[in-house]
Amino acid sequence: MKTPASSPAFPFLGRGFFQRDPLTCARELIGCQLLWNGAGGLIVEVEAYAQEGDEACHTFHRPSARKFIADHPPGAAYVYMNYGVHWLLNVLVKGGAGGENNGFVLIRALEPTRGLREMEYRRLARARGPLVFSLHALCSGPGKLTQALAVDGRDHGRDLCAGGPIGFLPPPSPPAIEADVRIGISKAAHLPWRFLARGSEFVSVRPRRRARPVSRKT
Repeated sequence: MKTPASSPAFPFLGRGFFQRDPLTCARELIGCQLLWNGAGGLIVEVEAYAQEGDEACHTFHRPSARKFIADHPPGAAYVYMNYGVHWLLNVLVKGGAGGENNGFVLIRALEPTRGLREMEYRRLARARGPLVFSLHALCSGPGKLTQALAVDGRDHGRDLCAGGPIGFLPPPSPPAIEADVRIGISKAAHLPWRFLARGSEFVSVRPRRRARPVSRKT
């Protein structure tokens, strides 16, 4: 039996959370819990991508990304294959008319808290050789976490605000957050649009020494 989004057991974030600009949503997703069919964890690393003026965003060179934004509500999953290797999970955010406050938030890393055995099994099934997991490495990267959660192209366009076994929960307590540059890109790589839970050992790449602390509300 599915649990509706309004259920006290799973008070998932509603659509209004994602009706804001990418930077605000990205910051405030840190510390939230991502639940995915019984597995999941605390979000400890994300990146923001803006529809307008951001050369690293798919909307800069893919008309299909702009069409996706036009055709889907905020809170929809934007899932794509990266370099033919890994699926990446993003959530669509739409901060208003005109597109200047629209974009995506890439979920980069989780601190696993639920369904650990299932997630490890999925990671092992994709391994090409002997592999021993530490808890810290289980979801410490955008490709790792989609493997662990069994996210793939079938989830592209999924409404993450619809309730049921998939969605985002508010943070148990407000975490300390820091901002750093995005990684793995060559365009607009100077922008400090990667947000991390300060001091987390579960992130994909530790922040530079110059990473600056930020508040959830700026």
